[in-house]
Amino acid sequence: MKITFMGAGSTVFARNVIGDCMCSEALRDSTFALYDIDGDRLKESEIILEGMRKAKGDYGKIECYLGVEQRKDALRDANFVVNAIQVGLYDPCTIIDFEVPKKYGLRQTIADTLGIGGIMRALRTIPVMADFAADMEEVCPNALFLNYTNPMAMLSGYMQRYTNVKTVGLCHSVQVCSEGLLKELGMEDKLEGRKELIAGINHMGWLLEIMDKDGNDLYPEIKSRIDAKLADPECKDKVRLDYIRNFGYYCTESSEHNAEYNMFYIKSKYPELIERYNIPLDEYPRRCVNQISKWKKEYEELLQTGIKDHKRSREYASHIMESIVTGNIYKIGGNVLNTGHLITNLPENACVEVPCLVDAYGVHPCHVGSLPVQCAAMNMTNINVQLLTIEAAHTRKKEHIYQAAMLDPHTGSELDIDTIKKMVDDLIEAHGSYLPEYH
Repeated sequence: MKITFMGAGSTVFARNVIGDCMCSEALRDSTFALYDIDGDRLKESEIILEGMRKAKGDYGKIECYLGVEQRKDALRDANFVVNAIQVGLYDPCTIIDFEVPKKYGLRQTIADTLGIGGIMRALRTIPVMADFAADMEEVCPNALFLNYTNPMAMLSGYMQRYTNVKTVGLCHSVQVCSEGLLKELGMEDKLEGRKELIAGINHMGWLLEIMDKDGNDLYPEIKSRIDAKLADPECKDKVRLDYIRNFGYYCTESSEHNAEYNMFYIKSKYPELIERYNIPLDEYPRRCVNQISKWKKEYEELLQTGIKDHKRSREYASHIMESIVTGNIYKIGGNVLNTGHLITNLPENACVEVPCLVDAYGVHPCHVGSLPVQCAAMNMTNINVQLLTIEAAHTRKKEHIYQAAMLDPHTGSELDIDTIKKMVDDLIEAHGSYLPEYH
């Protein structure tokens, strides 16, 4: 068994996913192939994971592959490929994604999934993933590609539509969605045995149904508690709670993310909304700086005190691999192409997030049916941007980048068309060699 991790310099995430595999009897004896283009970061991951491997009983082995010239060897004969790359890193590309739009008065919170930041991140990442796909088609054509990199729907959608690589997109927001909501509203007593249905798109999957262990609908009680929670100045989840009030349903990803996926909350003409909804502008750059600093400190401590033991996390990856290897059925929320209209009122070429069953034959998406019309409409405002960004990456036509930005809900509600085009041009120039040529 060979498990390849692309972007293994993301040490914290590699530690979680590969550490999870080391906790599984079905996977622990695998060859874990670590690939990155940064030698220092790759070495850090090797040290941490080798220490974990020995602590877990010395099963399996770790191999390291550095740089594009070793990429095919990293992928060769892999059974599973985990993707967690970040093209351009925080510095310079994330900084560019925030600072250039800010000059035009366009403010963002996370900028990795939608918005002008999400568009640019997809455009610099898709060409790299297309190269991965070409290598995989040659040296591990039957491998399953587990994508964790954002923007999830754009990257997974591209792989699913324009390559022959079996791809599923994975995001932990599905696992924690209903639990987080019930805890936020003081309904912890309803957690055990609850049943739920979540479907939509990545970061905007809708909690369509939530019932307690006896089958009672929990939404009436949830809705009765919304106003009091929204009045709490310390509440950090006001955008999603406001979704329940205005659209009837809660969604998967955090409020700091969802604040920028629509035209409602970050508005230069209504600056008071930022405080009212506790919207953390420029949150992702702050988070990046803190994470980099925190990891440096933690790494030094680990070198001095020894590698910590790892307990299996809630990430889907190891459970999917285990299910395929053993044949035991496992349920996930997966990002897959909407083939056969799994969600009937979203387009077939959209990448949707739906319940999927996993067994020895792979990942099997489940038919959901129609979303409530207002939820489908909200999803479509995001899908429009995703499809146009994928089209831009596929055709290399700059007009599709303009159109994606024009139709982005937040960008289009703040800026006029000429300004949007000028901002896009400035972003393309600032990204330089991180982007291919567009015409």
